[in-house]
Amino acid sequence: MSNYLNDPLFLRQIIMDHYEYPRNHHLSDDPGFKSKHMAADSCIDDIKVQVKLDHGTIEAIEFDGVACTISTASTSIMTELLKGKSVDEALALIDEYNAMINLKPFSQEHLKEAVAFQNVGKQANRIGCATIGWRAMEALLKGEQE
Repeated sequence: MSNYLNDPLFLRQIIMDHYEYPRNHHLSDDPGFKSKHMAADSCIDDIKVQVKLDHGTIEAIEFDGVACTISTASTSIMTELLKGKSVDEALALIDEYNAMINLKPFSQEHLKEAVAFQNVGKQANRIGCATIGWRAMEALLKGEQE
């Protein structure tokens, strides 16, 4: 994928695919899921993220709500990237993603499709959109809920 990281059209296609066909875009009423609601102050983003852990490993991640293209796509990518990871691995990937968003060095290999958001940090008004789902997941993994 690294050959395509400088191709804005390729990165846009990743974002649009996850916006038009978001993965894990539904909520569960399974009591085994922990939920975190997040809403933005400055735009329409209002989502709920759910996670189900099994012995310290992320078994499932789901989300739903009203959100813009960037929020929906970034959260969809996050659900795929973190599923199957241990809590510590997931928190490390969240840190890596935040480094990228804050225009600091990051591992393209570890973030996979999430690198589509590598330029969001240059648009301050989009940072909240690109991180809302990730912030919800981080809170859940650190024990916070609604």
